[in-house]
Amino acid sequence: MPAHRTLRDGMPADRPLRLVAVHAHPDDETLTTGLTLAHHVEAGDEVHVLTCTLGEEGEVITPGLAHLEGDGERLAEHRRGELEGAMAALGVTHHLLGGRRPRWRDSGMAGSPAAAHPRAFAAADVEEAAALLADQLAVIAPDLVLAYDPWGGYGHPDHVQTHRVTARAVELLHARSGSDAPALYVVLTPRSWAEQDRAWLASHVPPGATSPTGATARVPDPQDAFPPGVVADEVVTHAVVDPDALPRQVAALTRHPTQVSVHPGWFTLSNDIAARLPGREGYAAWPQARAVLQRLQGVPEP
Repeated sequence: MPAHRTLRDGMPADRPLRLVAVHAHPDDETLTTGLTLAHHVEAGDEVHVLTCTLGEEGEVITPGLAHLEGDGERLAEHRRGELEGAMAALGVTHHLLGGRRPRWRDSGMAGSPAAAHPRAFAAADVEEAAALLADQLAVIAPDLVLAYDPWGGYGHPDHVQTHRVTARAVELLHARSGSDAPALYVVLTPRSWAEQDRAWLASHVPPGATSPTGATARVPDPQDAFPPGVVADEVVTHAVVDPDALPRQVAALTRHPTQVSVHPGWFTLSNDIAARLPGREGYAAWPQARAVLQRLQGVPEP
């Protein structure tokens, strides 16, 4: 596989970069782009995170906080506090879509009762949400915006909606500002990396390792299907590879105990499936990658 470019390629070299990562729920920022955020903070860049909802529908893996699950408003406030701790650990500036409180709320998984809530983010008007996001991005004036791939990594409706809204917001900024608008990159994982990570987990996750709930961690089988965000290696054109930034990402992950159980070099979520913390994250420029993804595996309609 050819060497990846960095997110600095084509960016101004005479000043720190300004970067914004747009995410659906608290913890997504650290799980999905935390290594990149930590890397750019440690390089002296100005780094922001913008979160679209407060994760009202999240499952709670901490037994002592299990009473919060299903209590949307109380869980949202608790997760806001976790998010603030993670932002401090990463060293980034945080924003919510819509201001002090998000305009929309967590939609839950497809088909869940939460999806029918009148404020469900997945059902928000994309043009309305994108215009709001574009206005907030215009104030920050980033060089780079990071978002999910068209499948939202693994298909969560709010992640998919975050991709749609962010892509449209950047389009609006290009219409307003032309060449001064930010570049957009979506998170993608090369298949070879995903295969290496599964092999690593098979040899590093101790038998019988458990989460706070007492459930045993499961190492993915080599034959298990990958999520759609794992793509052919050639689709991933840019990467951040920085194991030295991993401790900052791990410190931020530990601030999300209702969602994440952190172990040496790996973690589990509520599904108890072990996932590696590999010290690297992959990206592709958007919409430039769309045609390649469409040819290889199809892309959801906007």
